[in-house]
Amino acid sequence: MASEPADGDVHVFERTFTHADVEQFGEVSGDRQAIHTEPDSEGRLVVQGLLTATLPTKIGGDLGVLARSMEFEFLEPVYTGESITCEVTTEHVAEREDRYDIACAVVCRRAGETVLNGRFEGLVWKAGQ
Repeated sequence: MASEPADGDVHVFERTFTHADVEQFGEVSGDRQAIHTEPDSEGRLVVQGLLTATLPTKIGGDLGVLARSMEFEFLEPVYTGESITCEVTTEHVAEREDRYDIACAVVCRRAGETVLNGRFEGLVWKAGQ
């Protein structure tokens, strides 16, 4: 963790998923529905919802968050080749003796359109714990 978490902190990560990403996630997860394996008329695959949800988990990992709960609402399909921006906002931090309890809001967007809303709660261990 780079610094102590604070209410209002905002972290952003952007990624474009590829066909290979969708294929590899399908192999690992077993989610190999036709929409994830057969390209549409524009040559795109639909990205698995939980693959899209790796965007906020990447940010949480960067921050050292050990998640206790995650909740996601998938609003629109995400397609390969689209740039998705994920924004994680720290809504609440409670300092404890050995850790910080943290609650964050998640919004993932494609060209300004929200494709995923969510939140997660967890903890960040203090240095030396």
